[in-house]
Amino acid sequence: MLSQTGLKKTIVMAALLATAGLAVAQKPKSKAEGEAVNAMLQAQNPDDKIKAVEALLAKYKDTEFKGFALEQAGEASERKGDSVNAIIYGNRAIEADPKNYLAMLLVARQTAVGTHENDLDKDDKVKRTTKLANDAMTTLNSASKINPQWTDDQWAGFKKEMTGDAHNTLGIINAVDKKFDPAISEFKTSLENNPDPVTMVRLANTYNRAGKPDDAMAMVDKALASPNLPESVKKFAAEEKRTSEKLKAGKN
Repeated sequence: MLSQTGLKKTIVMAALLATAGLAVAQKPKSKAEGEAVNAMLQAQNPDDKIKAVEALLAKYKDTEFKGFALEQAGEASERKGDSVNAIIYGNRAIEADPKNYLAMLLVARQTAVGTHENDLDKDDKVKRTTKLANDAMTTLNSASKINPQWTDDQWAGFKKEMTGDAHNTLGIINAVDKKFDPAISEFKTSLENNPDPVTMVRLANTYNRAGKPDDAMAMVDKALASPNLPESVKKFAAEEKRTSEKLKAGKN
């Protein structure tokens, strides 16, 4: 099934916009610290972002930007497809700032996509993912604007997309745990918040696994109708459609 290695650009951009908000809300203690923070903000690729974060934290261990910086390193690791370090940085960010819902979502989704049915520690991963995703939504609901310059509509849109991400993660982990009805419900809720074609294909996969090929085919068609659909998503959608057709043929 689809992985999160190529995380939606919108979520990455949301995190980058978050950095701008935090930069406004928090103040460096010195000009040199400010320069280190700006170097992190301006890093153009994941490797440079991680290096800038490490440089900041090595020199300013007690910086107010610690939780934010670690979350950014986690997002950068995720963009590289480095799930292990994404989770490590994300957990460090949560430790530094227990209300960092972006870090909670990062660790939750990376744990979810890295969990498999026969993992010996599957139950622990399911519990951890479920708690983080729900905690992120609770924290987000009571949070102040991440960027004071955003309009109310921008803030509402950001919260809606992050909520969709949380429900998508809950759908993934429930599907791994073979709890198909809850998984279907979570994916549907995710799509209400963010109509992402990747989530549509995940929902189609879950419908097929639950023995509902007609629903799966309808969802695949909806995903394929999305504009500018990446080839990788088209490929997985086509695979799910073939699975649906085989399931239907087997029932006849």
